[in-house]
Amino acid sequence: MGKIALLVPREEMVYQAHNILQEKNYQDKHYQVVSMKVVRTKHVVMEARQSIADGAAIIIARGLQASLIKQYTDIPVIEIVITAQEMALLVMKAKQILKKERPVIAVVGFRNMFCDMSYFDSIYGIELRTFYAPNNELMRPTAIQAVDEKVDLIIGGDVAVETAAAAGIPSLFLSTTEDSLRNAFSMAESISFAMDVEKKNAAQMETLLDHSFGGVVNVDSEGRVTAVNPLMEDMLGMSRKKIVGRLLTELFSDLDPGQVERVLEKGGDGYSTFLQARSTSVFAILAPVQLEGRVDGAILTCHKMKRKLTVEQESQSRRHSNGLIALGRFSDILQESPAMQACIHKAKLYALSDLPVLIEGEAGTEKRLMAQSIHNASLRSRNAFADVSCTGLTDQEQFTLLFDEKGAAVQTDGGTLLLEDGDALSSVNQYRLLQLLRYRIRCGRDLQQNKHLDVRVMMTASRPGALEAAVAEGRFREDLYYLIQGLKVQIPPMRQRREDLQRKIEISVRESCERYDRYHVLTHGAAAYLLEYPWPGNLFQIENFCERLILTAAKRSLDEWAVKEVLEELFGALEKREEGAGGQAPAKQAGAGSPVPDAHERNIPTAAHTAHTAALKQNQEEVWPDERSRQVYETLKKYGGSRMKAAAELGISKATLWRWMKKYGLE
Repeated sequence: MGKIALLVPREEMVYQAHNILQEKNYQDKHYQVVSMKVVRTKHVVMEARQSIADGAAIIIARGLQASLIKQYTDIPVIEIVITAQEMALLVMKAKQILKKERPVIAVVGFRNMFCDMSYFDSIYGIELRTFYAPNNELMRPTAIQAVDEKVDLIIGGDVAVETAAAAGIPSLFLSTTEDSLRNAFSMAESISFAMDVEKKNAAQMETLLDHSFGGVVNVDSEGRVTAVNPLMEDMLGMSRKKIVGRLLTELFSDLDPGQVERVLEKGGDGYSTFLQARSTSVFAILAPVQLEGRVDGAILTCHKMKRKLTVEQESQSRRHSNGLIALGRFSDILQESPAMQACIHKAKLYALSDLPVLIEGEAGTEKRLMAQSIHNASLRSRNAFADVSCTGLTDQEQFTLLFDEKGAAVQTDGGTLLLEDGDALSSVNQYRLLQLLRYRIRCGRDLQQNKHLDVRVMMTASRPGALEAAVAEGRFREDLYYLIQGLKVQIPPMRQRREDLQRKIEISVRESCERYDRYHVLTHGAAAYLLEYPWPGNLFQIENFCERLILTAAKRSLDEWAVKEVLEELFGALEKREEGAGGQAPAKQAGAGSPVPDAHERNIPTAAHTAHTAALKQNQEEVWPDERSRQVYETLKKYGGSRMKAAAELGISKATLWRWMKKYGLE
């Protein structure tokens, strides 16, 4: 129940308030009047503060006194406004006194004391003039202004009545009936009820926050924290005072700013992700708070995925890892492109699981870095991480490295083991891996020296689709394949990540310039050319190309011809050898959730090439700028758009063919 204090300038207003509160209708109201006082204006702020100290939640006051309380305190103030009925009684009384056709009547006082009197002139047949004083000191000059305008009668308070009497002008004291006080009490009741509801909601929210099993953060529509529970304070290692008011993305750097902005602007289904809160791994859900069809903020809930380690426990864990530590994190991966953002979102969810993960990607993509990031975002991040390449090893060498008493499986007990080129595992070691994954058992040399191990395994293949091909050829166990490929991460190549490709080129050029203390810039033509290049070697190829480009650059400005020359010199021979090896490049398998291969990968004509071909078929005569363009077109047509076969017949590299196709609009 809200507590109300009444502060008024005249004794009769207190009597009126007493009479109102004695009525039966006001006995069970949703408030309690704790004090009613007659106060002088110069003491009203002091009296208001005393009322607040005594427990008042709402103050009822009039005129200048109400304005001063509003200005110098932060308590809700209900202003006593003279009703239209009360003003009408005063106007009619004034007309009776004046007995004059259309008298000029002045109203002197403070603006917030009066109701709307816009139509009084036409309703009551008078000319009503209002004179509002901005403060108490200017009340007498304001009344004198009314006298100077030769009004017939003045309605106002004590100062206005005294001024009118001194000037010999009739006046009426601005008295009120109980109506204005009734309205004030009614408004106070509504505000008191609303405040009680707000307090109840706040208390319920505080109870929910304090007794929640997870960390909870409440943010406003701008993404700034408005409330936080003790568990979240513990997660962040910060007090509530330091958290409230900060942006959510400042507190959690792993949150995607674009997703947070989407939730706060559009609402929808919310946003879930995996975060690191200090030393705690958490699963976070950001849900919008919607009010009358608009988003009024959001609530972030974080659920702990592990207990925090003490300094001693952390030290022991590090010693147990034997120096086998994963350094990579998701923030180290270029992820400005939508394709890579989707890939990393899936990988973060996989970090919650202990099941094996299959990571596929072309040569030079972030396969190892992705595995390290998943490990560091998982519950095993404090334990060992090791990676072993399976290719080029005999059966015995694979066993020694992986399953021997001092092998990687034993060294990573409680941690993560990454098997690179897992399709190269021998049959007997595939069986050992199956036992480790399915039954948590390490099979010894004679397959009988069993030991229980808790190891999470991740695997990469020598190329996308290599495991599927090995299963089809009988070189890889089918049961092991289905055990591994349940959680599959397909890293898109750089050519499908245009934003990441552009960023990688910029970073590599800048780092190479800094390394050799040089300054070079790419022209727009050169940058556009590099963005269109397929980059089959992805990050590795980009880094080596940029290093070579900067190291051998003769000019400060590097144009399209400069980058073409270096690309041809570095990778032209390799492409010729690949073409000379015969046939088509191995087909890339597209796993669940993987990007669809582009036209160049599938050796089919691109949309531009198809459109150009269709246009030519509509013409009776084919017009070519030169013989070479016609020959390129006919050869591509002969081999169904296969660049590799067309380049082999023309006796050129794929890179050269690609440039000719761009030149003649055959892409």
